[in-house]
Amino acid sequence: MRTITSARGHEETVTVRRSESADAQGIDGLIGASALEVFGRVNIIHLLEKANLAVTLANEKDEVLGHASFFDHPVGHVVDQTQWEPFLHKHFSAETCTPWNTLFLHIFVAQPEFAAASVKEIMRAVFNAVAELENICLVSPSVGRLEPALGEVFEPLQRLTDPGPRCVAFICHRREHCPKLHARPARVEDHDNIMRIFAEQAKLPSVIGRPYFLAELVEAQNEKNHVAVCESDGVTVGFISFTSDVDVKLLNGNFELSEFDGLYKRVEPAAPSDPRDGRTPDPQQEETQKSNAVCIQYFIIDKNYETRSLDFIPYIFNLFPDLDLCIISVPVPSPEIPLLQSFLRLPPRASSSLARELYVLHRDGLRSVEVRPAVAADRPAVSDLVKDLRLSEALLRDLDRFYETRRDPGGAALQAFVAQLQSRVVGVLILRDEQDIKYICAHYNMENFIYFSHHRGEEHAQIRHFVLKRCFQHFSKHLFQEALRLARRSCLLLRIYPSHRSQENSCVHHLDSVLGCAVPVRPRRQIIYPLEELGINGPSRQITEDQAPFALSLISRKLTMEPKVPVQARIVVVGASDTALSFLELLCFCPHLSFNSLTLVSTHGFPGDDDFEDVGFLSTSHAYSSRDLAQLPLRSCVTEVTGKMVGINRKSKHVLVSGGVQVPYDHLVLCTGLQYQAPVPTGVDLNQSRSRSRSRSSSSGPVPSNLFTLNDLYDCAAARRWLCANFVELEDDAIVYGSGLDVFTAVETLLSLGVRGSRIHLVLPPPEADARCFGDPVVEKAVATALEKAEVQVHRDRLLAQMNDGGPPDPLTSVSFTSDAEPLLLQCGVFINLSNKGVDYDAFRSISDSFLVFDSRLVINATFHTSDSAIYGAGPLTKFSRRCYADEWSHANFNSKEVGRGLAAALLALLDPTLELAAEPPPELDRLVPLYKQAKIQGGKLPGGFHFLHVSKPSATNRTAPPVQHEADGGIVTGRAETGNYFCVRLDCYDLVETLTCLSLKPLPFSNYPSLFGKHQQLLGQLSSRYRRGLIPDLYSFFRQSWCLAVYHDRFSDFEEELQQITSNAETEDDRFKDAETRASLRSSAVRYLTYNRNLLPMFAGPGQL
Repeated sequence: MRTITSARGHEETVTVRRSESADAQGIDGLIGASALEVFGRVNIIHLLEKANLAVTLANEKDEVLGHASFFDHPVGHVVDQTQWEPFLHKHFSAETCTPWNTLFLHIFVAQPEFAAASVKEIMRAVFNAVAELENICLVSPSVGRLEPALGEVFEPLQRLTDPGPRCVAFICHRREHCPKLHARPARVEDHDNIMRIFAEQAKLPSVIGRPYFLAELVEAQNEKNHVAVCESDGVTVGFISFTSDVDVKLLNGNFELSEFDGLYKRVEPAAPSDPRDGRTPDPQQEETQKSNAVCIQYFIIDKNYETRSLDFIPYIFNLFPDLDLCIISVPVPSPEIPLLQSFLRLPPRASSSLARELYVLHRDGLRSVEVRPAVAADRPAVSDLVKDLRLSEALLRDLDRFYETRRDPGGAALQAFVAQLQSRVVGVLILRDEQDIKYICAHYNMENFIYFSHHRGEEHAQIRHFVLKRCFQHFSKHLFQEALRLARRSCLLLRIYPSHRSQENSCVHHLDSVLGCAVPVRPRRQIIYPLEELGINGPSRQITEDQAPFALSLISRKLTMEPKVPVQARIVVVGASDTALSFLELLCFCPHLSFNSLTLVSTHGFPGDDDFEDVGFLSTSHAYSSRDLAQLPLRSCVTEVTGKMVGINRKSKHVLVSGGVQVPYDHLVLCTGLQYQAPVPTGVDLNQSRSRSRSRSSSSGPVPSNLFTLNDLYDCAAARRWLCANFVELEDDAIVYGSGLDVFTAVETLLSLGVRGSRIHLVLPPPEADARCFGDPVVEKAVATALEKAEVQVHRDRLLAQMNDGGPPDPLTSVSFTSDAEPLLLQCGVFINLSNKGVDYDAFRSISDSFLVFDSRLVINATFHTSDSAIYGAGPLTKFSRRCYADEWSHANFNSKEVGRGLAAALLALLDPTLELAAEPPPELDRLVPLYKQAKIQGGKLPGGFHFLHVSKPSATNRTAPPVQHEADGGIVTGRAETGNYFCVRLDCYDLVETLTCLSLKPLPFSNYPSLFGKHQQLLGQLSSRYRRGLIPDLYSFFRQSWCLAVYHDRFSDFEEELQQITSNAETEDDRFKDAETRASLRSSAVRYLTYNRNLLPMFAGPGQL
């Protein structure tokens, strides 16, 4: 916040911020005759959308006092945006203006009273925000004089041609508003000024507690150790200490430095003075290595000058002309300082024990890089640049196509650009026309970042290939900015395909440098359309066609000057459960944050390969399909560590993974979920007891090769392969043991593989007190009938007693069970275990050995914290503390994705510096258990070929009473389970959809039906009254009608909120729809919703179509 003074002496406290679309009306109201004369007529929304940098000066009431928009080229009709540099150099004395250091003012408006103060404050803020910016130019077709406010900061550029173009040019220099800092050697006299800065900012007891530390540091300078300060108007505002004495061996042991030759410089010894003397050179002396780096030890600068931190670096390299690298090591976690924005972060090795981050800057990184269209002569240099990359051949093929035809084999236009430093090619970028922009708009939330109506179709391009030398990675944004200008584009899109579709991938090196400039675009939930019934009223084929899934990232003009906030904290997530994936998804989709260290520890890494899509055996929550995961940037943003957690060291803050890998953390998130455990027989002697006691014998010993405990897709795929190779064609029996929905989906998988039902034994242990398998007795009866029809033998209330009669375990040939009736002895060819679901043993040992509170589950409070403030827990692994008196509620009762988002929100409150600090809640709120509202979803394929879906509201676990059974005539029901068209909808007391149950022989539109949950029956076509009148014979057909597709739309919930805001102003419930103005607003809102989403809802007639 700063204070400006008007021409009349009035003061206003103001702030300069990036402009938002909501500012458009206020900006438009400030446009006067003088602004029109200089800038001409402008569309403010279009200007805000396309500007590289748009800033607004606002007062404490957030009223717009001034605004300025800056582009990387002059006004379009003065000169072509790709040719402004030679134009300006030819006609005006502007030889210092380059694309790297120059922006152009396209509009400036302000309240007349504050115009002069506003333009100065805006210029100061812009120069302060863009470190490389040296000049702001104003090129106007008007030949009149500037208004006085602009005349105070702009000076005319001298003309070099006469007569010249009909335009005027003015320039504003950095030195007038935010000059560069002057660096010089530190002196003892600087001590007090430096200590003042330390006292204001640094919490370094080692410095503050030693009053003569800085004086000693200054006096100890020598040829290797130096201390410097920087000045502004003669006042010391910054301090730096650096040395060339670097422990390169230590750094190589902890960081990956191969791309910088291990921070070494090879030095060849001088040749002997007389080569004829016949002496043989010593091989050990042929080549030596020495350090090639200078290390920054201490650095601090006044907050008002942080963006000028880089002014120190040329001074450092001037003192060490023979060294090429400047490095700095910072502790973890710590907020990233502006100095590091030009440095490259180097990844630590997996075995690194240093709790520090290492950054490096090459001296060439201080020079500006020229970006220009590629020419044929660049081909050898580009080939040499990419020769060691995996997809280099694909890049060179596209480059050759650009040279030959300017198009790819599909006919899409290609454009190629190179980055050049002093005639040396250091980067290449190849763009392709984005021809699927309608598909992308329909499948990804592009509108979160751009207004499509202001971007023509030809302004979108796809990043086909991108390679930039490592030491120039911080120039990535400039390269993209220049490519957008030279290619006349407004948006660049990057598709990232899954690894098993590598043939689709672009050659992008390094990917993290692109992602650092781009924002991830969230995929949209898709409507499953009845295309045959819709006919010509359905969406276009461009939208509904099936394409390989990909994660999408976007770079637009305004994003090239919008830096992300780096988060240095090391976040480690254990377990690839739905909760963990939802947590990581939300972090990865934070557009303004860049997480440098996200790690997932999982037994098999990320799930979701297409090969496992239809593997069967387990039911699904429909949280993440393999297609869903392919559309998320998880693999690009998150480091995978494959293995099981076997220990937690809370003191040194690291997780021990099987295989001996140590993963350090600052925040540890435990989301392992629950797993089926290896079966442990009770050990009861069948000849002496008929009891079904649950006592357990030892579980030690090898696992039989034909016993499969299935917990994830990888386990299921392995079991499926074994069955196809070793069981299906034989005559042995299969035993499926366990409870819940999974045992029935496993039986259906065996039947689908061709195993006869008579060979399958389904053994069900005694049910738990609150066991709910299908949630509907009609479904349970239909499945029982299907099992009987398939001749599957079902054995209820049985406990595993013996395996191989206590003999050698492998292979497993017989198993015995006990019950209240006669014991059961079965021959066994394969044993599929889906029993005893609980906390994994290794996870339990890790938790208990680290003395975290464990009470049958990991104990957490209402904010996901365990007894260690650095360790969080979420998902079915956890339970709430007993002091909450809520044993019937846990995360297992809720939608796992919603729980994961809640966990991410809790962590972001600590990590996101852009969020305001929330007020400390009262202590008693810690005992209130958070409740979630989204539906619990279960699905799978059941015996009989039934497709099953059950959507229900979260409900408490009833540990004592028997499960609630719905009456046979309850709810809205059509069809019969036996005929495979059963559909049941249950409403709560408010007529909101509470439960959906579908059992069908036809595939279900799984993404559609969950959208019905929580909707009022009147919204669903007067569902209740029409059903009572016998007008709905089939709910499947009813919910397939065109009117319902609007409800399935992913933005329908936003539309509902808008309607609620309109009707909330009514004084009473009865007045809501009686007021003519309210009804008109509702109609207008509905028309806007259908018009705006017409690409996905073309079956609705718009205004003027009837």
